[in-house]
Amino acid sequence: MKHLFATLVLGVLSAVAPRVESAPAPAAPPNIVFIMADDLGWADVAFHAGNAPTPHLDRLVREGLELTQHYVAPVCSPTRAGLLTGRCWSRFGITTPTNSRGLPWDTVTMARALGSRGYDTCLTGKWHLGSKPEWVPNKFGFGHSYGSLAGGVSPWNHRYKKGDFSVTWHRNGELVEEKGHVTDLLTDEAIQWIRSRGEAPFFLYVPFTAVHLPLKEPAEWLAKVPVAITGEVARHYAASVMHLDDSVGRILKALDETGRRKNTFVVFTSDNGGSTSENNDLKYPDDNCPNGRLPGNNLPLRGKKGDVYEGGTRVPTIVSWPGRIRVGKQATPVHITDWMPTFCGLAGYEPEKDLKWDGINLASLLLNNTPLPERSLYVAGPSWRAVSLRHGDWKLVVTGKAPKQKIELFNIANDSSEKSDLAKNESVRVAEMQKRLTAMAKADRDSVVNERN
Repeated sequence: MKHLFATLVLGVLSAVAPRVESAPAPAAPPNIVFIMADDLGWADVAFHAGNAPTPHLDRLVREGLELTQHYVAPVCSPTRAGLLTGRCWSRFGITTPTNSRGLPWDTVTMARALGSRGYDTCLTGKWHLGSKPEWVPNKFGFGHSYGSLAGGVSPWNHRYKKGDFSVTWHRNGELVEEKGHVTDLLTDEAIQWIRSRGEAPFFLYVPFTAVHLPLKEPAEWLAKVPVAITGEVARHYAASVMHLDDSVGRILKALDETGRRKNTFVVFTSDNGGSTSENNDLKYPDDNCPNGRLPGNNLPLRGKKGDVYEGGTRVPTIVSWPGRIRVGKQATPVHITDWMPTFCGLAGYEPEKDLKWDGINLASLLLNNTPLPERSLYVAGPSWRAVSLRHGDWKLVVTGKAPKQKIELFNIANDSSEKSDLAKNESVRVAEMQKRLTAMAKADRDSVVNERN
């Protein structure tokens, strides 16, 4: 049983991804802008009945395609590893936020793959896959990088948690001191980079720190918060959501004004579900942020950041490519690791060797509405305390270690709030799903960083 649990708790997505017929690459490879919010909950956005107005995201969802079952990790670094490699984060031994170098030096990242196809590449925002300047994103394929090498930072002093990685704000690996609110600085850098592009296609990755704690928004944004929202932290939280929304609008406007929007594939998502932690976390250098718990809202989904339930792993996601991606909603379950093979396919990138992707190319689904083959998605929670597997309409959740494991089974199609545990009534299905988990985890930890890589 100990060996069974070890295989259960490592992984995300199938170790052998199903074959998917790819849509043909477009004549002109698209620009790619991937915008990732930090700790944005399912119901923190107005198009999911959130209480803070998000007009730019509302417009994007009206004019784009909402992926209503897009899954990520329960916490940040794992999601980022999955996005940039197309592989399960458990392959790298990453299940929690990491300040150590997360990826081997020779990892073929999304930036490296696209760069080999002539793309300009940029990351402006939160890296959190190695918090030392010598582990800068530029060492992993990004031509330009700016923001926090570590995780979320205080909004005005741009400091990460007290300790070796607190001073983290950088431009291309050089630590810098700048004035301004973190959301504005990241947005300004992204827009400036867009406006400086030539004829080459580009990949712009914008992992914002909003709405990660600690929050302290500018007065101008607090003044715009609806009066019905009360409480100091709640108002700063709403202001942060609105500020983030405005930044998305500014980036889209820059694409429009430079004539690039029509051939730009835009994705907006979050790295995990919303949080209810204390805003003024004392592990951070004091930035005079308000005290109180964050009101991250994942309803009607169960759970929050750090949980493998839907509220921790299913996040608001929109894709847009004018004239190419249809408008509406797509309920097919998809995964953060799918973006690597999708974008590489659109760019015409063919790996020189098997990169062992766990994600699959979504182009046919997104461009032609072609159904995907049935597959399994599974998620390891922080420190492998819990794991979930989604297969078809069913989801298995395993918490704890044998012999005290808690096993739950939910029908997500009928019960997205995960209120009714059907495990006792579906013993055969539970056993079958446990076998899938065991098979999936066989390749985990095959790329853990060590001194030789």
